[in-house]
Amino acid sequence: MAGAWAGVWQLLRVLAAVLLLAAVVAQFADSYREAQQATEPYAAHLPTVVANFFSFFTIDSNISSAVVLVLSAVAFWRGREAPWIDVLLACVSTYMIITGIVYNSLLRGIESTASVVPWSNEVLHVVGPLFLLADVLLAPRRRALPWTAVWAIVSFPVVWAVYTLLRANAITSPGTGNPWWYPYPFLDPHLQGGYGGVALYIVGIAAAMALVGSGVVGVSRLRARG
Repeated sequence: MAGAWAGVWQLLRVLAAVLLLAAVVAQFADSYREAQQATEPYAAHLPTVVANFFSFFTIDSNISSAVVLVLSAVAFWRGREAPWIDVLLACVSTYMIITGIVYNSLLRGIESTASVVPWSNEVLHVVGPLFLLADVLLAPRRRALPWTAVWAIVSFPVVWAVYTLLRANAITSPGTGNPWWYPYPFLDPHLQGGYGGVALYIVGIAAAMALVGSGVVGVSRLRARG
């Protein structure tokens, strides 16, 4: 029975991955179409539009989650499950849970300068995070992780934040024409009263990332012990 349930869960992981990728593709196609129809040169610059799309933490989290979920399923079916896949699962689970928390607490209802596909938006910010949370709590055969895995979890968000802040002032926003572009309002010093306000948000999100990551690792250890 346990083996059958483990097999069913791998199928659910693959189905979730397909849904996440479909949502990403739908939103990308809409953003690309909007850029092609734009009349302003800064809004129609396709390389910038494409690069900006893949610079959203939400998009990166969903794509990486889809890849890791498929990798985990394939490893299970081939009988070659590996600890590094479990670390990656902990990483993407944390990123998706944080994505859901940040979007629904800070960003939901804020008007976007870009077109949004409603069903895709809900999959990327609600359905995906809930599935990854369920994966942490319910998925069979998730190994107990060492506490050092938390360092791996927080590494990508740190790199992403540095990349975002360094790149921002070299980009003309396709949505507004401003000589800067930030993927989220809480990272924009023009909206937060300077970099001090941005720093507070970054510290808060980093703390939340470490806290949720520790929770994901802690749950893996408790479930293995149980």
